[in-house]
Amino acid sequence: MTDTAVRSSAADPSSPQAQTTVFGVILAISGCHLLNDMMQSLLPAIYPNLKTDLNLSFGEIGLVTLAYQITASILQPLVGLYADRRSNPWVLPGGTLFSLAGLAVLSVAHVYGLVLLGACLLGVGSSVFHPESSRVARMAAGGRPGLAQSLFQVGGNAGQALGPLAAALVVVRWGQSSLAFFALLALLAGAVLWNVAVWARHHGAARLAAGGRKIAIDLPKGAAGKGIAILLVLIFSKYVYMASLTSYFTFYLIERFQVSVENAQMHLFAFLAAVAVGTIAGGPVGDRFGRKAVIWISILGVLPFTLALPYANLFWTGPLVVIIGLLLASAFPAIVVLAQELAPGRIGMISGLFFGFSFGMGGLGAAVLGELADWKGVETVYKLCAVLPALGLLAAFLPNTRRR
Repeated sequence: MTDTAVRSSAADPSSPQAQTTVFGVILAISGCHLLNDMMQSLLPAIYPNLKTDLNLSFGEIGLVTLAYQITASILQPLVGLYADRRSNPWVLPGGTLFSLAGLAVLSVAHVYGLVLLGACLLGVGSSVFHPESSRVARMAAGGRPGLAQSLFQVGGNAGQALGPLAAALVVVRWGQSSLAFFALLALLAGAVLWNVAVWARHHGAARLAAGGRKIAIDLPKGAAGKGIAILLVLIFSKYVYMASLTSYFTFYLIERFQVSVENAQMHLFAFLAAVAVGTIAGGPVGDRFGRKAVIWISILGVLPFTLALPYANLFWTGPLVVIIGLLLASAFPAIVVLAQELAPGRIGMISGLFFGFSFGMGGLGAAVLGELADWKGVETVYKLCAVLPALGLLAAFLPNTRRR
């Protein structure tokens, strides 16, 4: 069969090619997501080092996170919109160069301005990677978009979990300059993404078009916009709470329980590993039982555990953050796929919007929570953030997606 015939067959929603899940491409994207997010997560993982070496306040640390997250969040929807209108998979390997440059700058940053510059370069690398790679994951999904999104996401979550572990084992021992070693991982990711871009160029567009025609849902006028707005509010609650853990959990453990930096990093690793496991479950369960059920359980179901966390001793703090990570993480694949179903034909823009918004809310949350920690103490942060999952009640107003 000729390449033209293959693309024509893939464009037919009922053809076997259009319904087949291309696991090789999804796993390649997921592996690159792991490398990308591991490089990105080295930034918060070295916050204790930066705070000591540069004598930073919690507010200044929050601004570093804000610089990274805002750089990523502003560009991501624009990259996704451009990808929908004029697909260019070659931006995937090109974007890794920004992450390489960001870590290289951070490895030699001994003044606050260079730290901010390195954080911004990391943000640009993330903004280029996430929308287009999520779009490619949807191309390769076939009839299992939730599974594809989960596999794609779990790579990023695994990378975020490995960042603190790498920091504890390498950066704490060898110092800030060891970040230059991790920058070389960007070259490996770029080589893999080059091959993914070749596949997307030849097969992805036809499969994405076929998937867009297959996803046809009956909704009242305005329901799609209302649903996307509710999903964005849920993303706000999820990622502001996540920011409290990823940015300040190590400080919370050190201040309240007087544990070592290495011990605190291991607790953070346990939380992020739980996030990775929860992400694996969210997409497939949503494929089988519906996205709304997963969102209900993930956002609102975590509320009792977040309320208990500020009052738990060290022994129970570990299990609580693991449960919180498992439940919260399962929401994101379901939220992204539901949003894509509400706006078929705009996969890149929706992916960029939700990834960008999540990054932006995480950055804004980190900055505000940093100021709060300076003012009232880091323990107050967790007492106030504990109620954020109550916004999960809004899931009751999400539209039911019914296939025609």
